[in-house]
Amino acid sequence: MKKILFYLDEYLEEFVMTIMLILMALIMGIQVTSRYVFGMSLSWSEEVTRYLFIWSAFISVSLCTKKCISIKIDQFIKIFSRRGRALIKIINLAIEFVFFVYLVPYAWRYLMTTIQSGQVSPACGIPMYIIQSAPLICFVLCAFRIVERWFLEWHNFLHDEELKQWPSLIGPESKETGGESK
Repeated sequence: MKKILFYLDEYLEEFVMTIMLILMALIMGIQVTSRYVFGMSLSWSEEVTRYLFIWSAFISVSLCTKKCISIKIDQFIKIFSRRGRALIKIINLAIEFVFFVYLVPYAWRYLMTTIQSGQVSPACGIPMYIIQSAPLICFVLCAFRIVERWFLEWHNFLHDEELKQWPSLIGPESKETGGESK
């Protein structure tokens, strides 16, 4: 069970985005082939690709949050000691967490409005709440990823050793390395 949780924690966003990218490439490849080779166009392909793109964009926000990839001023942060950098990251993560938690109720109301309207997509008849649930799921997942990073930075602030990943003790390699991160 720990391995499953570890792989979900480590690779969920990458896996989902890879599947979506493969689907987008296949669908658009089929669309181009059917249009130029067979002389007929698919009515649903562009709509499905657009919705996959929307979902992948929101999932990428969570991935960037998890990997700590954002616009930041590295030179400013590097002038501080290791503990100072950790403290700045803790404050930054707290601000990000408040921001994403602030957005959750708005995304929830947006989703509920869509569910109540019963709107469906024009070409495929997909319920729009499936597409418009992406912001809510993204914001909740981002808040979760920020909490993970926050614990990592607190560990780095309080202890002499610096961890590069979290949770470092539940990974499959923890038995081989004695629970230490590389």
